[in-house]
Amino acid sequence: MLDILANRTYRHLFLAQVVALVGTGLATVALGLLAYELAGADAGAVLGTALAIKMIAYVGVAPIAAAFAERLPRRAMLVSLDVIRAMTALALPFVTQVWEVYALIFLLQSASAAFTPTFQATIPDILTDEKAYTRALSLSRLAYDLESVVSPMLAALLLTVVSFNSLFAGTVVGFVASAALVVSVVLPTPRVTERRSIYERTTRGMRIYLATPRLRGLLAINLTVAAASAMVIVNTVVLVQAEFSLSQRATAFALTAFGGGSMIAALILPRLLDKIPDRTAMLAGAAMLVGGLFLGSFIDSFGTLLPLWFALGLGYSLAQTPSGRLLRRSSQPQDRPALFAAQFALSHACWLITYPVAGWIGAKVGLPFTFVMLGLIGIAALIAAAWLWPAHDPDVIEHVHDELDDGDPHLADVEQGSGRRHAHSYVIDSHHPEWPS
Repeated sequence: MLDILANRTYRHLFLAQVVALVGTGLATVALGLLAYELAGADAGAVLGTALAIKMIAYVGVAPIAAAFAERLPRRAMLVSLDVIRAMTALALPFVTQVWEVYALIFLLQSASAAFTPTFQATIPDILTDEKAYTRALSLSRLAYDLESVVSPMLAALLLTVVSFNSLFAGTVVGFVASAALVVSVVLPTPRVTERRSIYERTTRGMRIYLATPRLRGLLAINLTVAAASAMVIVNTVVLVQAEFSLSQRATAFALTAFGGGSMIAALILPRLLDKIPDRTAMLAGAAMLVGGLFLGSFIDSFGTLLPLWFALGLGYSLAQTPSGRLLRRSSQPQDRPALFAAQFALSHACWLITYPVAGWIGAKVGLPFTFVMLGLIGIAALIAAAWLWPAHDPDVIEHVHDELDDGDPHLADVEQGSGRRHAHSYVIDSHHPEWPS
């Protein structure tokens, strides 16, 4: 997997992604502690609202940014977005009102929502070999999992010598370093295959996504993942500091337990996926998350929280990591950036549902009931995923093209007398606008 780092351009972009992720992770820990300082036991409600605002930015901005990423100079766009994120993070330690947190979070996450699909759209143009690109997807997923482990650990260490406000400085350093790494390489110009309107480019990935059965199942799994991870991200600080009366460092260690479980699952997944289908692994991970949520209503100490958070981390990675493989299987190379942007937007739409549930119900009704509510959302989504994603899900599907002319190049392999029927790896594209029944 690491041999693709021999490509200097990809190596610098990957390092830019890693340092930005570490900075974002520090901001996540610091934001929870800032919410607790401003709102005390109501921190879950504040954090839930802030993260809901983040999801609104992601859902609204990502598809539009993916459309414009096909046309704009990518290096200038990525660097500009890193500068915006750094300046916003620099302002966060100085806020004194909850509404100021909300405004800055919207600005920060809008820039992140534009950065991610632009970054993803660049990688296929750098790594044109399909196998290399697939390894890049796996490495990117590993970077996200490493971030969930390294950032809370780094935060825990820093909190022994500095206040939590200083963690935002680490976020600024991460974004500045990311911009410097992007500046250090020349990025390829976007590959334009068809001239499409802004509307078509904005919605293309979404239309491919929702027309593909396995991806509709993935969307349901995303909702289960969002239910569990929202509980962890929003209410860890409330559980640890308000319920158990422990320190900020204990909050960081609890988040590290979740990240550690996710990391271990990510490391064993490559061998596991050689033996079992993606569908089996992802549904098993989603089932772990649902079970963990229901068990969470019985948590009574920090000692029981840590193994539960570790188990939820295992289920999170098991359910989430193979999604890149599904997206690759389900798209033509030129449609892949749009499809990744659709996954980015739709998965965060799921968090838009679960973050307010985790924050507001937790603050108003109590955390045990919140665990149960999110567990019910998770199990409903799990049942939907098993129904929407057929167990028999071949790549090669036989189908008929009644709508094409006889001389169409796509029918070159069709034998005479076959009634325009042929078989190949089937994905939604210009020749295949609907899934065959």
